[in-house]
Amino acid sequence: MILIRKSIRVLINFIHMRASLKSFDTITNETEFSSSALALFGYQFEHNKVYRSYCDLLNINRSDVQKISEIPFLPIQFFKSHIVISNSTLPKKYFESSGTTGQICSKHYLLDLSLYHKSFEKCFELFYGDIENYAIIALLPSYKREHSSLVYMINEWIKKTNHPLSGFYLNEWDQLKNTLEDLESKNQKTILLGVSFALLEAIEKYDWNLNNTIIMETGGMKGMRKELIRSDLHRCLKEGFGVKSIHAEYGMTELLSQAYSNADGIFYCPPWMQVSIRDPEDPFEIQSFGKTGGLNIIDLANVDSCAFIATQDLGILHADSGFEVLGRFDQAELRGCNLMIV
Repeated sequence: MILIRKSIRVLINFIHMRASLKSFDTITNETEFSSSALALFGYQFEHNKVYRSYCDLLNINRSDVQKISEIPFLPIQFFKSHIVISNSTLPKKYFESSGTTGQICSKHYLLDLSLYHKSFEKCFELFYGDIENYAIIALLPSYKREHSSLVYMINEWIKKTNHPLSGFYLNEWDQLKNTLEDLESKNQKTILLGVSFALLEAIEKYDWNLNNTIIMETGGMKGMRKELIRSDLHRCLKEGFGVKSIHAEYGMTELLSQAYSNADGIFYCPPWMQVSIRDPEDPFEIQSFGKTGGLNIIDLANVDSCAFIATQDLGILHADSGFEVLGRFDQAELRGCNLMIV
């Protein structure tokens, strides 16, 4: 009887803690962010076996972490080699990164899909306002991929616009041209969003002069073209579409939140997401503003996986918390990222 009562108390505490962590979208300041991050660290330290093993290997106890700068970041590679979940039951729903044949892809398991909805809906609203004011035109490859987090998000955007011309238009070039001209003639606010190579192909096929359309690139040549640095890519797209600036979305399979840039490739996060820069030679040393290093990300929407991720992207953090993405580390494993095999 005592064991049953104890188990019930543990379950109730688990439910209450998880419920409080799901309110990440109410965060408005640094104090609330720090408090929520520390609470989520404690929760995932106790309930995420992979993350706990990594902390144990680093000899980090829960009581050792008193501020967010002391929270360890899990190397993102573990989403390829391990099941990274903060619960005892393997969820049926997951997102999977794209990859070539034979390549191991990351999997991000989701116990509660509503967390993703809450994050991308609130994030869009913060940066762009009411989505019902827009038409969404998407140029994305393999848009029928069931497990693409980006395609899932854009498909939900399209449905929420309630606009009859919102949709996926990849390789339907004449229809794309006619649709955008129709939207422009009606002064309809529009977002044309796509992977880099598709946007480049669009400006090669037609002459454009868009006045009511936001061009948003999501990165990724995916081996389709020679890689361009972001400044060169944006210069080409600005000239090709006849717009003053290029917007960009920064996200990944392993995150449930996104950062956005409205010009110059400088991204900003929603209040529940933060970026820091680690030393490329010492992954446990955090860099000061203006120095190049690896991007560490805290995403408080990642309640049921891991919210503290060391990515393979290189970048710079500015004093106003904006950040730039400069590229990726090469295939060599970073020192410290191969510490753990479980």
